[in-house]
Amino acid sequence: MAIRRKSTKSPPILSHEFIVQNHADIVSCVAMVFLLGLMFEVTAKAAIIFVTLQYNVTLPATEEQATESASFYYYGIKDLATIFFYMLVAIIIHAIIQEYVLDKINRRMHFSKTKHSKFNESGQLSAFYLFSCIWGTFILVSENYISDPTILWRAYPPNLMTFQVKFFYILQLAYWFHAFPELYFQKTKKEDIPRQLVYIGLYLFHIAGAYLLNLNHLGLVLLVPHYFVEFLFHISRLFYFTDEKYQKGFSLWAVLFVLGRLLTLILSVLTVGFGLARAENQKLDFSTGNFNVLAVRIAVLASICITQAFMMWKFINFQLRRWREHSTFQAPTVKKKPTVAKGRSSRKGTENGVNGTLTSNGADSPRNRKEKSS
Repeated sequence: MAIRRKSTKSPPILSHEFIVQNHADIVSCVAMVFLLGLMFEVTAKAAIIFVTLQYNVTLPATEEQATESASFYYYGIKDLATIFFYMLVAIIIHAIIQEYVLDKINRRMHFSKTKHSKFNESGQLSAFYLFSCIWGTFILVSENYISDPTILWRAYPPNLMTFQVKFFYILQLAYWFHAFPELYFQKTKKEDIPRQLVYIGLYLFHIAGAYLLNLNHLGLVLLVPHYFVEFLFHISRLFYFTDEKYQKGFSLWAVLFVLGRLLTLILSVLTVGFGLARAENQKLDFSTGNFNVLAVRIAVLASICITQAFMMWKFINFQLRRWREHSTFQAPTVKKKPTVAKGRSSRKGTENGVNGTLTSNGADSPRNRKEKSS
């Protein structure tokens, strides 16, 4: 019997590992093709479009600024090739984290299928959120966005981006695009696919919108606190799976989640509704990347407000579900108090060998037999 039990449990684990290793090997081979293409002159021009950032502009140095020339970037259609390559890189890193970190923890903890998928999801997202939050904070400090918030609308349109800003957005888009094939690679349940498609689509819509409308400064400022709040939620979720009594992280996350939504609305209205609305240049110009017109401002504010309202609605439903589960979990403990008060019946039950409860067999106890015989 022991051998049969091992054989029934091992196939799903081995099949999942085989799928992870198989698709990771295929994707890594495709990525190596682009890297090897840089070594030959015939294929270097085509491969460099996938590997390096495109649309580079070198501005000459001025006397007021540094003595060296500065390089800036703008966006274009060739960015899709770069996003595709780094999407492959994201799939490889996803498989490495899954195989060498998350799968080893799952074997030790012996999670159920539901907890197994949720643990993998939170493990992958917490690593991404932490990396993006640290990198985004470094960019905000180096670009002086924190010390001078008015740069969000004063410098519009910032159609020329630094290397860090453009590479940050390229990797953000590549990561969320890689989440689509991961739904198949990770064998996501059908009932979980619509939920994941919604938040993947929301991320891509807002990040791509900030990138294409030259609102990369505002998008970066809004992404960093949002990623920090999401990181706190998923890291608390990981601790909860190991110890179900852990609730401190969720309480802190609930407070920061509401503050994050308020901060997003305040910065969006302040930048788009007041700052850009008072700018002198309010003409649609695709050549300079100026989208500061009334229709675009209304669309941006409407999308942000609707998304924040949707997130608050999901948050309220999540909290109500947690309170209901907490109340139903405490309900049996309240019902057990009247049964404990019956000390005599419980003692008789234990003496009769029925584990503290009276049954019909109690009528056939030796004392009752003596009364019948008399």
